[in-house]
Amino acid sequence: MTRIDIVTGKRDELGECPLWDERTQSLFWIDSHARLVRRLTPANGEYREWLLPSAIGSIALCESGRLLVALASEFSYLDLATGQLQKIAGVTHAEEKIRMNDGRTDRAGRFVAGSLVMGRNEKLGALYQLDSGGKVQVLDKGFAISNGTCFSPDGRWLYFTDSRTRKIMRYSYDIASGKAGTPTVFIDTEPLGSAGDGATVDREGHLWTALVEIGKLGRFTPEGKLDRLVDMPVRYVTCPCFGGPNLDILYVTSISNSGNVLTDDHPDAGALFAIHGTGVQGLPEVRFADKT
Repeated sequence: MTRIDIVTGKRDELGECPLWDERTQSLFWIDSHARLVRRLTPANGEYREWLLPSAIGSIALCESGRLLVALASEFSYLDLATGQLQKIAGVTHAEEKIRMNDGRTDRAGRFVAGSLVMGRNEKLGALYQLDSGGKVQVLDKGFAISNGTCFSPDGRWLYFTDSRTRKIMRYSYDIASGKAGTPTVFIDTEPLGSAGDGATVDREGHLWTALVEIGKLGRFTPEGKLDRLVDMPVRYVTCPCFGGPNLDILYVTSISNSGNVLTDDHPDAGALFAIHGTGVQGLPEVRFADKT
């Protein structure tokens, strides 16, 4: 029997990208629209937040203890002690009103993140890869809303979706070189009535994605078959991650007002949720291989 709790009284406008830090036993997540990075240590209730200068697409843990932050048009390090930002590399978008969005670290410590075209359905976004030396390269392009970036446990598959298409794609991925193959359709979420948003994989290699339009989480087998649906307390859920001391708690972010088209006046909209009792464990978050 699963149980869903609200983790904190904080409410996000556009909650995204939860990450469990095993070293500190704390949970990071972002309010992308409010430009906040948040951190909660569940064991003692300690909470901190950092206000950044632009919308935040995603974050990654770093080997050095810093955070990597995908800001609107650049990748930067965030020093958690001082709150100072250090730019790593910029991103040149195809047009105005495009910003960075969802991202994840590959199994070799590179960061892969895509961009989002704001307020219009134009496929002007791209999927980028950032390596430890600060080099940015384009893995693919032609997307409106980049989401669902994550990797299979062995790192050989990159999962990704343009949420406008309601199709989760799968790329073969070379861990040594970081090269991605030709994408194929892995999961079609159209029959479920929703696009996929953020995603993660569990220890068994199943993919969990937030079905953002219908208030559910979907678990899919490594073959792309629907295995389980979990009903959430609010409609617009955005991204899951596994956390807790045993990596068996599924944390899920949500939306109250995305600043674009999604708004929800439910009193729990924008809450961070914890799902207990799934019987499933996740994997430790891979850290970006930054140079200290």
